Amino acid sequence: MGPALWPSIAEKETMASIAVGKKEVTRDLDHCDIPYYVSEFVERELGNDYDSLGKLDSLIEKLSENKKHLEEQVLTVSSEVPKRIQNALKNAEDSKKSLSQLLEEETALSESINRHLLEAEPWMEDLDVLIGQVEEIERHLAYLQWISRIEELSDSIQQYLMTNNVPEAASTLAFMAELDIKLQDSSCSHLLAFVRSTVKFWHKILKDKLTSDFEEVLTQLRWPFVGPPQSQAFGLAAPANAPEVYSNLEMLFCQLLKLQTSDELLTKPKQLPEKYPLPPSPPVILPMQIMLNPLQKRFKYHFTGNKQTNVLNKPEWYLTQVLMWIGNHSKFLDDKIQPILDKAGSSVNAGLEFSRALVMLVLEKLAADIPCLLYDDTLFCHLVDEVLLFERELYSVHGYLSSLPSCMHILSEESCFQRWLTVEKKFALQKMDSMLSSEAAWVSQYKDITDVDEMKVPDCAETFMTLLLVITDRYKNLPTASRKLQFLGLQKELVDDFRIRLTQVMKEETRASLGFRYCAILNAVNYIATVLADWADNVFFLQLQQAELEVRAESDTMSQLQLGQLASMESSVFDDMINLLERLKHDMLTRQVDHVFREVKDAAKLYKKERWLSLPSQAEQAVMSLSSTACPMLQTLRDRLLQLEQQLCHSLFKIFWQMLAEKVDLHIYQEIIMANHFNEGGAAQLHFDMSRNLFPLFSHYCKRPENYFKHIKEACIILNLNIGSALLLKDVLQSASENEPLKPSQPSATAALNELGVYKLAQRDVEILLSLRANWPNTGK
Repeated sequence: MGPALWPSIAEKETMASIAVGKKEVTRDLDHCDIPYYVSEFVERELGNDYDSLGKLDSLIEKLSENKKHLEEQVLTVSSEVPKRIQNALKNAEDSKKSLSQLLEEETALSESINRHLLEAEPWMEDLDVLIGQVEEIERHLAYLQWISRIEELSDSIQQYLMTNNVPEAASTLAFMAELDIKLQDSSCSHLLAFVRSTVKFWHKILKDKLTSDFEEVLTQLRWPFVGPPQSQAFGLAAPANAPEVYSNLEMLFCQLLKLQTSDELLTKPKQLPEKYPLPPSPPVILPMQIMLNPLQKRFKYHFTGNKQTNVLNKPEWYLTQVLMWIGNHSKFLDDKIQPILDKAGSSVNAGLEFSRALVMLVLEKLAADIPCLLYDDTLFCHLVDEVLLFERELYSVHGYLSSLPSCMHILSEESCFQRWLTVEKKFALQKMDSMLSSEAAWVSQYKDITDVDEMKVPDCAETFMTLLLVITDRYKNLPTASRKLQFLGLQKELVDDFRIRLTQVMKEETRASLGFRYCAILNAVNYIATVLADWADNVFFLQLQQAELEVRAESDTMSQLQLGQLASMESSVFDDMINLLERLKHDMLTRQVDHVFREVKDAAKLYKKERWLSLPSQAEQAVMSLSSTACPMLQTLRDRLLQLEQQLCHSLFKIFWQMLAEKVDLHIYQEIIMANHFNEGGAAQLHFDMSRNLFPLFSHYCKRPENYFKHIKEACIILNLNIGSALLLKDVLQSASENEPLKPSQPSATAALNELGVYKLAQRDVEILLSLRANWPNTGK
């Protein structure tokens, strides 16, 4: 293949140059007898050095050896290949024979199996019948064994009861109940009925006996403790037989615990309608049910039917009663019952179990009462308030768990919840009306306390944010995020409504944008935006933000960018409200700045007409004094700054004076400085007025006020340069504008200006300022 490649290379190169001695000979490779690769090889090995021809012998010998080696390789390969092919063909023939033999064996075996199946088919039919009979007998036998097992257990229970061995009887019944549970998937309905009826029979006997004994022990303990703790004589000063009573209590409690499995099988717990989204919870343990019986009877006696204590407008009566019962019994449950449960290996918390059972009474009562008062706003609102107080004490004082059924699950039912939202909004709007119409609406209640009144918050704004905070406290324990988000939506509506009301009042005060009420509105807007921004970082609202993200991601109501911002916490649930409030704040501040700026501009008209070109120089005056024409402007500035410093909160006033300073800076620069010519005295007077009078007005609010008047400060620098520096600067700027090359050691225009302290003004502005100087020397030009 090697030689065949070279013609293609030769085609790409039409002519090749071969150096011979000191001359270069050009040859046409298409008509050359010697291949190009040969000539290239000779050229590379021998070159132009004739002395190297001595290498020819060794070169020929080396090439001969390579040729011989290649020929041997070709011979070896040509002799080995037929042998390999022959072996491969032989292996293929052997494989073919083996495959044919296997196919024959497979055919024979298949025929043999088919014959055997045909012969065995009658036997299989007979065996199927026999196996079916055996299986049926086994089922009958298993059925009889189950019956026998249950009867044995039943007999054992009877024997234990005859010998008064109640603990063993209870343990045996518990085992029988477990067998009942194992048989639940069986289709033997009669067997199931037999087991269930046996369990029921013995459960009733044992439960009645143990309940009777347990109630007797509870009576000795003066249970239940319906009075205050100090009236519980047994709990504080135990009588002589107390150890025996507590021993019996423990024994009977444990025996009743063993009946728990059978009790759950036989007793269907009372359930509230499905419309109430209660979390799943196990039945109350049997001994606790017995302990709760007298309290449940008292509750139903007093708070159902036509009793005087059962009135819709007094939900606090039964709620307070339940809290008292929980408090009165907590110490006994913790000290006496919890150790029994721990010893029995139960994970039940006695106090929580007791509270959970009593709370279920409350839930049943609420479910019955709420439909009766749903459309009476006063009664419904009072009920919600009392329920929220009840929940707060239940969780904070008695350690109730949020995973257990609570009153919030009843209030979360659709019709009740929507009514709650409606009433909450109605009363909030009424509160907003009253707070805005109050005489003290725009006065801070802390106005006389400097440390507290830093934000200068009017009473209406503080009352409104307190209202929102109270609403948050009311709904934060709702069981589902979707319900919380609905309340969050209500809060956003209220914020927007309050913002609109503030805007309306603000528009009425637009003519007096520096007045007390206008400033109070501005402080209110700033306060609400600040508080909402703080709330956005609260864990509760961050959790709501995550919930809102999940809801919106499912409903596709947001763009990917918005979802990304929510997920990365770049935005918050209150962002829309905060943005609207910030826009209102900016508009109001801008209106105030514009108002003050107009006054300052009017007061500066005389200052603009000052005779800057003919004022005496500083050397001609004993003491520099403020220009009389500047007094109205500076006095207006001073008065307005003092007024708004007192009326606006610190953060707002800071924005105000910085915005005002920027406007004043540009006005004086453009309308006064750039509109006049200055002699040496005029420039000095301007610098004195600005640096010793204007700038110090703002020194109360920052350390370096001149940095907020950069146009004025730098213009004064240019106007007050001595003649030599001014001429040099003019020369540098002229060279820069004409693009002339810089002389050695001559600074650039920017460097020259920076060296003088001029950073803000453009080169063209500096040239104009230099032209406004009247004190140039006569150069003869």
